[in-house]
Amino acid sequence: MNNDDNTVRLAKRVADMLPCSRREAEIYIEGAYVSVDGQIVEEPGVRVAPHQQVVLAPDATLLEITPVTILLNKPAGADPLACLLPEARSADAQRTRFLSRHLRNLTACLPLENSVSGLFVFTQDFRVTRKLVEEGALVEQELIVDVEGAIADNGLAQLNQGNGKVSWQNEQRLRFAVRPPKPALVAKLCADVGLNATAVKRQRIGRISMAGLQPGEWRYLQGYERF
Repeated sequence: MNNDDNTVRLAKRVADMLPCSRREAEIYIEGAYVSVDGQIVEEPGVRVAPHQQVVLAPDATLLEITPVTILLNKPAGADPLACLLPEARSADAQRTRFLSRHLRNLTACLPLENSVSGLFVFTQDFRVTRKLVEEGALVEQELIVDVEGAIADNGLAQLNQGNGKVSWQNEQRLRFAVRPPKPALVAKLCADVGLNATAVKRQRIGRISMAGLQPGEWRYLQGYERF
């Protein structure tokens, strides 16, 4: 945008235009309710020139922006944060308006190893952080593990000796429901009973699964959902 001596911060322009307080103007802008020359701008500090058209959306509200939690189906080998593109949002979960500030100040909860795929959680909500970070060892995780080889005699019983439950999904796939969660140990546990773990996917954390999310897709945790 123009940056000559006649420019002003967008928040000041909106505050003078309405009129409203500078903080109220910032809330409108950060809520994606303000456009400059037809383009939504979410940065209150952007400078605008007198000739530029600034418009407040008719449905603008001063409600504070609620912290969000993001559920991602992380592909194996992918950078989770790089997957959070607006266009990668699930088409089946559009109830929450996307804002650029939703991608700021995110905490990665129970992060996965690079080779592991599946449910990855980012949050801005201190309550979710407390649940999954501070109390994470108490939250059950469900892991789906593709395996090769022949399991040792009593191998399934051996796998079930830890703090969790292990069962066959089919002849080449095991389901681990474990607490405390230790995804990094799954390959070793399988090797100890003669199996080679070829892929590990986290399917669920607590009561939240990634059902409906395709690899690389993400959605917002809804207000009624609890881990």
